[in-house]
Amino acid sequence: LSSVLPVGATKDMGKMLGGDEEKDPDAAKKEEERQEALRQEEEERKAKYAKMEAEREIMRQGIRDKYGIKKKEEKEAEAQAALEANAEGSLTRPKKAIPPGCGDEEEEEEESILDTVIKYLPGPLQDMFKK
Repeated sequence: LSSVLPVGATKDMGKMLGGDEEKDPDAAKKEEERQEALRQEEEERKAKYAKMEAEREIMRQGIRDKYGIKKKEEKEAEAQAALEANAEGSLTRPKKAIPPGCGDEEEEEEESILDTVIKYLPGPLQDMFKK
């Protein structure tokens, strides 16, 4: 085997076949240092992206100011404030824009108005409208 494979390969082959692994006395220390390095890289990455996002937000705010655009949160806050201001002086709940069932009642009112007008017409005209 050793004549065909490189020198280090036979040692690795022994490990794969179930041989004893060499114990590294500093393995725990190296693993801890590696974990700390990963945490530090992650913090640096987060700081970098937070800084980039802050710069973008400054640019966005400049554009909003230039064109008079409001943030979604600001629009919602203003709408809520307007509702509260309208309801502030009122003791009742806020009124709905269209009361329920309005569409159906209009046709009935028109028919009743027409019937009322027909009642006041002279007899021959009433007969014409009823047919």
